[in-house]
Amino acid sequence: MTETVIENSLDKPRLGWREWAALPELNISEIKAKIDTGARSSALHAFAIEPYRKGHQHWLMFAIHPVQKDSSVVLECHAPIKDRRMVSDSGGHKQRRYVIETPLVLGHSMIMAEMTLTNRDSMLFRMLIGRTAMNNRFIIEPSASFLLGKPCFDADKN
Repeated sequence: MTETVIENSLDKPRLGWREWAALPELNISEIKAKIDTGARSSALHAFAIEPYRKGHQHWLMFAIHPVQKDSSVVLECHAPIKDRRMVSDSGGHKQRRYVIETPLVLGHSMIMAEMTLTNRDSMLFRMLIGRTAMNNRFIIEPSASFLLGKPCFDADKN
């Protein structure tokens, strides 16, 4: 039984503690993301969040600084609202956040991921990928970085 688990683990892509990611539906071609198995949900840096209606759906317009330590680059993003939830940050502070669901590209893998939107200006990484998004699809190597390289937009859906 142990051999089967090890064999299956070898087939999974390996992630370092930080990786390049892409969010193609938000027109974010690359963003550095922290891989955080201690966080249940994923978070994306967002500010100037404005809800609006598009037909019968509720959407959000939000801005993002996709480059670490650089607020001169600003992207405007639009996404349907999936939910609004109370989320605890790493300091235990609770905040009600909008949740979107969007394709997330890591290397050659594309997965659907929920992202909470919050201002991460004071954080080193503009994006945090939590364990729910990883959903046992990857092996995490905490001593490594950028194992998958830059995201590939012709990614296979996993």
